[in-house]
Amino acid sequence: MSAPSFSSMGRSARLTVVSLALMSFFCSSYAGLFDDDEARKAILDLRQKVQDTQSRLEDETRRAIDDSAQLRRSLIEMQNQLEVVRTDVAKLRGQNEQMARDLSEVQRQQKDTAQSLDERLRKFEPVRVSVDGREFLADPSEMRDYDVAMTVFRKGEFGPAQLAFVEFLNRFPKTGYRQSALFWLGNAQYATRDYKDAVASFRALVGLGGDHMRMSEAVLAIANCQLELKDTKGARKTLEELLANYPASEAAQVAKDRLTRLR
Repeated sequence: MSAPSFSSMGRSARLTVVSLALMSFFCSSYAGLFDDDEARKAILDLRQKVQDTQSRLEDETRRAIDDSAQLRRSLIEMQNQLEVVRTDVAKLRGQNEQMARDLSEVQRQQKDTAQSLDERLRKFEPVRVSVDGREFLADPSEMRDYDVAMTVFRKGEFGPAQLAFVEFLNRFPKTGYRQSALFWLGNAQYATRDYKDAVASFRALVGLGGDHMRMSEAVLAIANCQLELKDTKGARKTLEELLANYPASEAAQVAKDRLTRLR
């Protein structure tokens, strides 16, 4: 087996070899210069120096090893702390992303709520309508109920139409639809032969005054009801009032023919 090379030896082994070599060198040198006692003393001193040097080197080696271990532990601890920081950063990033999504959802809900609120408010805002030549503001609920009553009337369901118009007038006593509602209520009553009630409805329309386009027709309808009730005198008087107050109306032409037949 070949002897190990100097470079392959460990650090401590190399130090020992160097020490022995130095001892051998100094021993041979001192042996030629001093006597045995002096040589022995020199050798002991030299040996002590070598041992001190070796001890110092060993202490330094141990300190270096300890420092290296401590550094390794510090590095491991720093790595662990860095991993914790990375984990915390990842959590914060996830929380920020979730908060951003939540904020976006809240903003969307607020927008939807505001839009829905605007739509609901618009349902209660008065709108301008035009009925029988008159323009006025009406609530959406007025428009709905009036249209419902008119739909029933157009279907020829005159009994239910009367109830719908009466309920409408009671619910909206100051409505702009009032004269038109009274006119169609009177027509529904006339259709069911409720002539006295029809006269009352038409007279209520006329009593409101103004330039409602159904006014002359309402007066003619009163005369028709009076004829149905066999009140010829009253009908003649009503027709004469129609001719006097609304001479240019179509109803006035009808009134002339009726008066001719009544004379």
